[in-house]
Amino acid sequence: MTEDNGSGKVAWFIAGAALGASIALLYAPASGKYTRRRIGRTLDEQRDRLAESGRDVFDRGKDLIEKGRRVADQASDVLESGRKLVQG
Repeated sequence: MTEDNGSGKVAWFIAGAALGASIALLYAPASGKYTRRRIGRTLDEQRDRLAESGRDVFDRGKDLIEKGRRVADQASDVLESGRKLVQG
């Protein structure tokens, strides 16, 4: 039978802890100042995209209103022509 060597387990535990700490440092988030700056830039970009989307929707709405007016004018002309035909 082999004897249980406690010092070997402690060495592996320390090696594992050191490896874990090293990996954690590599994957740690950026500094607070950098993160805040990055968040601010992202918010500015999203605000600009939202404003551009709003302008696009507004322009499309204006186009649809203009098309609706043309269709209504054409329908009015057709109805007027039909009324004149019926009245003789």
